[in-house]
Amino acid sequence: MSQTILLIGAGKIGRMIASLLTKSGDYQLRIADRVPAALERIQQRIPTAETRVLNADSHAELVHLMQGCTAVISALSFRENPGVARAALEAGVNYFDLTEDRQTTAAVKEIADDAVPGQVFVPQCGLAPGFVTIVTNHVMKWFDEIDTVRMRVGALPQHPTNALGYNLTWSTDGLINEYCNPCEVIHGHKIKNHLPLEGLEQFTLDGNVYEAFNTSGGLGTLCETMDGHVRELNYKTIRYPGHHQLMKFLLRDLRLSERRELLKDIMEHSIPVTFQDVVIVFCTVRGNRNGQFVEKSDLRKLYAQEINGEVWSAIQLTTGAGICAVVDLVQQNQIKGTGLIRQEEIPFDQFINNRFGCYYETETFALD
Repeated sequence: MSQTILLIGAGKIGRMIASLLTKSGDYQLRIADRVPAALERIQQRIPTAETRVLNADSHAELVHLMQGCTAVISALSFRENPGVARAALEAGVNYFDLTEDRQTTAAVKEIADDAVPGQVFVPQCGLAPGFVTIVTNHVMKWFDEIDTVRMRVGALPQHPTNALGYNLTWSTDGLINEYCNPCEVIHGHKIKNHLPLEGLEQFTLDGNVYEAFNTSGGLGTLCETMDGHVRELNYKTIRYPGHHQLMKFLLRDLRLSERRELLKDIMEHSIPVTFQDVVIVFCTVRGNRNGQFVEKSDLRKLYAQEINGEVWSAIQLTTGAGICAVVDLVQQNQIKGTGLIRQEEIPFDQFINNRFGCYYETETFALD
């Protein structure tokens, strides 16, 4: 018998989540959004889905919509997730989100402390945080003692045509948030906050030159988990060379980091969306194994694909498959618990062998 899951948010990622879960045959989707046109588009592709127009600011509406559901997935902006989590607590359903925002996760963590037995709250699903945390934790387990952990992720256009070398591929709010908020790291065995856009580096993969720099949120809860167990731990976003300098000009010199709504308006009216993208996930760990100081890496590249008769961008696929795998593992009782579940607590082997997680292991990946 199929389970009913409430999916809130019918945007680019919400449509991917809905498609994957519906096609599995094990889930009936109840999809809610404040924009009727978004719901109409999704119902054209998934006529069996139940759709509702929702004001996500209304606690009563949220709790009412969760009746008869076993879980809720929030594909909303990070700002709205704590309200959804509070409603999930009252309704007694499992909760999943895609947030990269540290304050949002802290709020969800506090709400999860009051979970009823068997009810779980799993924030930060998706790509980064999300899969990158799961695979990095898997690599770390190979070591006897860990020294340095470096996590690098980028969603890039395959064919960049503008000075930024970038196209919009996901939430503009989330992108700006990552570029403007403090970045948690472990440096010299201590948890610290570093500035976004700092720590610029260049490296080469498959003959292509990339740059990477500090952005917020990608580590999820890993700093707290690894505190006292690692000397260095950091996360950086991958871009094509030149992107960093221009974003620093916009955010620092023009002070658009203080006028985020203006920056969002500029970006969404001047930088086109692309579905021809590539996602790079690259983690490197150094430490001791069998008495030697060694390094081990995991590199994966994923491109846009056609699934269920529709073309999906790489960021849609990796984010959607990431959260669907975690939802599936929990809802099928392969992962059990009460309260908060961190991404690093999700076993890599279970994830990658899951019917949704397996999208991270295809012929397009360069596996180490």
